[in-house]
Amino acid sequence: MSKYKHFETQAIRNQSEQSPHNEHSTPIYMTSSFTFNSAEHAKALFDEEVEGNIYTRYSNPNNNEFIDKLCILEGTEDGISTASGMAAMFCSMAALLESGDHVLASRSVFGSTHQIFTQIFPKWGITHSYADINNPDEWEAKINKNTKMIFAETPSNPALDIIDLEWLGQLANKHNLILNIDNCFATPYLQQPAKFGAHIVTHSATKFMDGQGRTIGGAILGDAEIIEKIRFFARHSGPSLSPFNGWILSKSLETLAVRMDRHCENAQKIAEYLEGHKELELVKYPFLKSHPKYELAKKQMKLGGGIVTFEVKGGIDRGRKFLNGLQMLSLSANLGDSRTIATHPASTTHSKLTDEERANVGITPGLVRIAAGLENVNDIIEDIENALTASK
Repeated sequence: MSKYKHFETQAIRNQSEQSPHNEHSTPIYMTSSFTFNSAEHAKALFDEEVEGNIYTRYSNPNNNEFIDKLCILEGTEDGISTASGMAAMFCSMAALLESGDHVLASRSVFGSTHQIFTQIFPKWGITHSYADINNPDEWEAKINKNTKMIFAETPSNPALDIIDLEWLGQLANKHNLILNIDNCFATPYLQQPAKFGAHIVTHSATKFMDGQGRTIGGAILGDAEIIEKIRFFARHSGPSLSPFNGWILSKSLETLAVRMDRHCENAQKIAEYLEGHKELELVKYPFLKSHPKYELAKKQMKLGGGIVTFEVKGGIDRGRKFLNGLQMLSLSANLGDSRTIATHPASTTHSKLTDEERANVGITPGLVRIAAGLENVNDIIEDIENALTASK
């Protein structure tokens, strides 16, 4: 619980307890372990009778501060940090699922999440089903007696599908299922899934939270009872966040709001400029009125996010020429950077999916994902326009 009312203040003013050195900014605790005051103190720590740090694989002041802030911003009871977003994704499910369990997931998920469902979990006897976000009846029909968790991304990567979180929360509670939401694209500044009934909220902190393409990290947030089980799993499997990265991410949260405002402003202007462009088949952005879930996006998101997707006329060959024609935008598989990034999902982030699987989630051969950075939006648009002209 924070004594501050507003997101921006909470992200800046909630810090670790000041040390006797009276530092203004939290120091980096680059230590693998911590000392005990006595044999009795050590025992009490290991018995969890008192709070404190034992070993950085378990906890560290920098990682604690990062998670404490996120819990306040997301409105959750507890959380843990991880070494990457995929470590968070994996632990949030593997810690709770057993052989024989079933996961119901939105059809449009990140490529590596798809690999967990299709390649890793089957080895452990864990099954899954995908459901179409545009067919609500399909979801309930696919809930089995062994279904334990519902998983979804919203907005999804890269199709920018929007799922009704309130409806999904009610569905999960009706069937006593764990609702796990990947909130990476929105960040807690734009959307707080826990308010709609999510029991777990996962993040790749590598993206907008870091915001400058410097580090890798993840976070799992949620109900205290659930997080305790995930913490046990992570503590003994070891996907620990480096204290240095924890320090970076905690400091980055201080500017998340102002950065997301600019990311969203630029993305909105890019989408509006490109909509109806004669060289494009379609443009998709949650806060464009042409988005099929525009009203829902406006209901559950503060702004439309920093990602725009479009389909270049001419398919994959034209798409490749477009990417090669960019002069300023970076070609990368990352997103959420201060620098605008262009990605071709079909050949990178979702290349392991079959053609049919990509088609089912709206990833066409010529689809391009633009992660709007913080540059002047006119420079971003000019580079995109020049690349479209050069790729004809």
